[in-house]
Amino acid sequence: MPLKYLKKADLTSASDATDVHDTVQKILNDIEARGDVAAMEYASKFDKYSGNIILTREEIDAVAALVPEKLKRDIQFAHDNVRRFAEAQKATLKDIEIEVIPGLVAGQKSIPVRAAGCYIPGGRYSHIASAIMTVTTAKVAGCGGIVACSPPRPDVGIAPAIIYAADLCGADTILAMGGVQGVASMAFGLFGLPKANILVGPGNQFVAEAKRILFGRVGIDMFAGPTDSLILADKTADAEIVAADLVGQAEHGYNSPVWLVTDDEQLAKRVMDIVPGLIADLPELNSKNAEAAWRDYAEVIVCDNREEMAQTADDYAPEHLTVQAEDLDWWLDRLQCYGSLFLGEETTVAFGDKASGTNHVLPTSGAANYTGGLSVHKYMKIVTWQRATRDGARPVAEATARISRLEGMEGHARTADIRLKKYFPNDTFDLSPGE
Repeated sequence: MPLKYLKKADLTSASDATDVHDTVQKILNDIEARGDVAAMEYASKFDKYSGNIILTREEIDAVAALVPEKLKRDIQFAHDNVRRFAEAQKATLKDIEIEVIPGLVAGQKSIPVRAAGCYIPGGRYSHIASAIMTVTTAKVAGCGGIVACSPPRPDVGIAPAIIYAADLCGADTILAMGGVQGVASMAFGLFGLPKANILVGPGNQFVAEAKRILFGRVGIDMFAGPTDSLILADKTADAEIVAADLVGQAEHGYNSPVWLVTDDEQLAKRVMDIVPGLIADLPELNSKNAEAAWRDYAEVIVCDNREEMAQTADDYAPEHLTVQAEDLDWWLDRLQCYGSLFLGEETTVAFGDKASGTNHVLPTSGAANYTGGLSVHKYMKIVTWQRATRDGARPVAEATARISRLEGMEGHARTADIRLKKYFPNDTFDLSPGE
């Protein structure tokens, strides 16, 4: 049966995508060619900030004193939750070794990347939580050099709470620079910074494009688009809570899709009645963002049953997926495509965004079909090793020689031949690939 749309979006996250590739590429090329000087020129032009680019210990301490104690305690609480969850994630990675055949041992090691660049948005909103999410996970992973980069406000600098959070969570350096120039400075190792092996954290379309272009030279967490959220709700859901959760995510930006999928049409209509009032009651900027997102990008879908609801959610592969329905264990077992899952009305996306412990840097625009979000694992390289006795190497060398010759790779085959000749000089081997 076709899905029943009570509200169908006029636009998608791809509709508003602006091609900024050429602009970003030009800036990256210029900064790579001219180094610190070029980065400073772009910082002056775009950030309109003339203070220190690399914050000193004295500056960090002075700014920390400006953060209210209540906010510090909240940041410490969130950091502790994210840290403990990240430590539990890291514990799932085990170094292993196995004797594949007698005399041949192979193993796996988890090694953190040497340097991480963490981008923390600070323009329209001060993303304190992004500092916590990115820096904490890099620290727990064991990265040796962690740079926290955030755009300073004109003639003011980085928001004090962002500086406090980045420092608390373990940043080795705090870089007061935004946009492409900030990303480039971390990637190219400007201003005496270590060259980042991985770039993580959300940002605007220019930041996202810079990371996309640099991917391959450095690792990145993921390709990011506008944030999106989907709620699965049945007849037991509270319409007011569902509506509040939709509006709470729509305020991210004018192009942030939110979707409601339900098998109860009356609930859907009630939610649609409530949403406009909640949007109107927000502060002006938030209200304008949520109003546009709801008008142009939101969808309300009615399904026949919960299986159809689950299939719809998997098809959308949302960044955030909330379930407000009966039998939460069924949904946990059934759902397959999401960045982060929020089960029951007692949790909500905002909890994960700010303080509950799971990471809020998540796949958008359907990327949850193939990847999860930022975690300790993103900073870890899973590498392998092997060791063999001469007897253990014998059957592997024989097979390698024959397979290599079948493939036409004679040089590979001879690396096996020479070992067999050395280790077993009195034996004869049939190392031709055969018919």
